[in-house]
Amino acid sequence: QVQLVESGGGLVQPGGSLRLSCATSGFTFSTYTGSWYRQAPGKERELVASITNTGDITNYARSVKGRFTISRDNAKNTVYLQMNSLKPEDTAVYYCAAGKKVPVLWGQGTQVTVSS
Repeated sequence: QVQLVESGGGLVQPGGSLRLSCATSGFTFSTYTGSWYRQAPGKERELVASITNTGDITNYARSVKGRFTISRDNAKNTVYLQMNSLKPEDTAVYYCAAGKKVPVLWGQGTQVTVSS
C-alpha cells in the first residue's frame, strides 16, 4: 500500500521556523523525485520545492528561495522541508508528492499557519 504521511505542521509566529517531514512507504522512494506543494485558501496548489531522487538537484519557488530547504533521506524513505523566516503568506496546507517526471503520489497534507 502506497503511503505518504506528512507531519510537522502547526501554528508559528512570523519569523519562526518549522520542519515538515514526509514518510513514504509502499514504493521505491529512492527512484522518485520528491516535492512539496502548498495550497492556500482560494488559491491554486503551487510547487514549493522539489529534489531529484539522488538529492543532487533542488528547485524552489521564487517566493521561498533562501528561506526554505528541501532534503531527503533515502535510507528512511523520507523527504523534508525546513522552513525558516516564515511569513503570513506561507499559510497553507502543505502536501508532499512523489513522481518520476510529474507528481503521481500525494500525501494528505499538513496545515501550516503563520500568525501572531
